[in-house]
Amino acid sequence: QLQLVESGGGLVQPGGSLRLSCAASGFTLDYYAIGWLRQAPGKEREGVSCINSSGGSANYADSVKGRFTISRDNAKNTVYLQMNSLKPEDTAVYYCTTMRDYYCSGYVFPTYYDGIDYWGKGTLVTVSS
Repeated sequence: QLQLVESGGGLVQPGGSLRLSCAASGFTLDYYAIGWLRQAPGKEREGVSCINSSGGSANYADSVKGRFTISRDNAKNTVYLQMNSLKPEDTAVYYCTTMRDYYCSGYVFPTYYDGIDYWGKGTLVTVSS
């Protein structure tokens, strides 16, 4: 069974940090770009970050640049999203997704949704004092 499983969400105070993980089972992530998108209640989904299959290129939404860092460890079949200096507006369910490298390029990202192959079930991040 092909699955993406996100973890690492939780409640954090403004200014705090979290690291999200996205682990794949049933298939290898080596050939996929990986994206993180988020959706807050009553808001449109938003592409947050992506990393290409080799790990050599990444993109970020303007809203998270300088605060979030995406990385991947293909040996562990896992992708990470390090989130620092968190703000209340970062509160959302965060999903990891797979797609081809093209959809992680500047031509498409952050609105890469048409290229998504697989989704995880999401992990909730709440930033609140």
